[in-house]
Amino acid sequence: MGSRPYRRRLAWGAAALLAAGVAVPAAAAASDHGGPSDVGGHGPKKAKNVILLIGDGMGDSEITLARDYTVGAAGRLNLDKFPMTGTYTTYSVDKDGKPDYVTDSAASGTGWATGRKTVNGRISKTPGTDEPMTTILELAQKKGLATGSVTTAELTDATPAVLASHATDRSCAGPADMKACPKDTIAKGGPGSIAEQSVNHKVDVLLGGGKDRFDQKITEGPYRGLTVTQQAEKLGYQVVTDSKGLETARSGKPVLGLFAPGNVPVEWTGKAAAVGGTAAQRCVTSNPERKAGTPSLEEQTRRALSLLDTPKAKKNGFFLQVEGASIDKRDHAADPCGQIGETAALDRAVKVARDYAAKHPDTLVVTTADHGHTSQIVPLEATPPGLSSTLVTDEGRQLKVNYSTNTPGKAQEHTGTQVRIAAQGPGSQRVLGVTDQTELFTTLRTALSLR
Repeated sequence: MGSRPYRRRLAWGAAALLAAGVAVPAAAAASDHGGPSDVGGHGPKKAKNVILLIGDGMGDSEITLARDYTVGAAGRLNLDKFPMTGTYTTYSVDKDGKPDYVTDSAASGTGWATGRKTVNGRISKTPGTDEPMTTILELAQKKGLATGSVTTAELTDATPAVLASHATDRSCAGPADMKACPKDTIAKGGPGSIAEQSVNHKVDVLLGGGKDRFDQKITEGPYRGLTVTQQAEKLGYQVVTDSKGLETARSGKPVLGLFAPGNVPVEWTGKAAAVGGTAAQRCVTSNPERKAGTPSLEEQTRRALSLLDTPKAKKNGFFLQVEGASIDKRDHAADPCGQIGETAALDRAVKVARDYAAKHPDTLVVTTADHGHTSQIVPLEATPPGLSSTLVTDEGRQLKVNYSTNTPGKAQEHTGTQVRIAAQGPGSQRVLGVTDQTELFTTLRTALSLR
């Protein structure tokens, strides 16, 4: 009886700390969370570097599925070990600024890249007037920071595109793809395709897929007659196409890594979900379509960090975005093994980022998703009307995953749910509670003191 008031005081004290944006001591254990944070007066108050890791389509269901399959229901992924965890809302808007409750990757990426919402399909341009909006990468470059973008998608896909390009429509990837963006063409005084803009921005490190886009010929402007890859070489880029080339690239010169004609093939394979379900299966942790010498997302992230270790970055810092893109793409295809493998690949990249931050405590690391997606873990006895698959996890247990956001035979859809955001390092307390996607822009800008 005598301990109850004391317990109430403890509970009230913890609640007050959380309300004030201060983590309870257990959440700040440096040994488990990659180094000290700025919370409670520990560590740097401002960030010199930012590493932003995006799981495309990586909602809570996708994280839980990967956790259950790979480390067990009671296990924890690297994604789970951040001291600061909150959620954010992801809706886009229509041309009049009214909510569109389910976003695509272009509008959602624009949200954190610029701090403003836009219409689905648009890349860092306003929803109504279709005017360019300044991005976090552009602000970082203006201040003299080194910059990088890593993805398992094409480098012209929506999430990497929002950082270093402005396009009326996300489909305007290469010079031959400009049909939906007439005012963005060089002939009309615009900046050109997403591929052209990305290299024109002279981002220090660009790593991903999409070689076919960069091999398109430029038909307008000063680089007319060259491919975008040749344009990049004219601008001083080292162009690499495999792990060996990536390892031998020199720091101090910009690097363009193009590791697949389109999206980088996924790491894991298995049977797609089917009407009525599948026989219980184990995922195959390989993919014959993935060529030897294709660097993993973990490799790309580690190498990007070493390539960004330049005199410029040592003086001014860096901004790096890393995307696990095909969590989303395999979710669309109702492919649980491909989806889990890509989530696990991003999780290994998260460890690389957190290990770097442990040695460089002036680094803010943030991990989040652009939107939720379709997969749901359901009881084994459930008979969902859509597509489902039964997996045998690493714990030797069966798990059923369901995909029912569209009719069988059609691509599965995004969902409008809020998604997780987690962080460590200077400014990480800003992700606590329920925020909006656009507030991530402010978190990054404030941490780096960008104007």
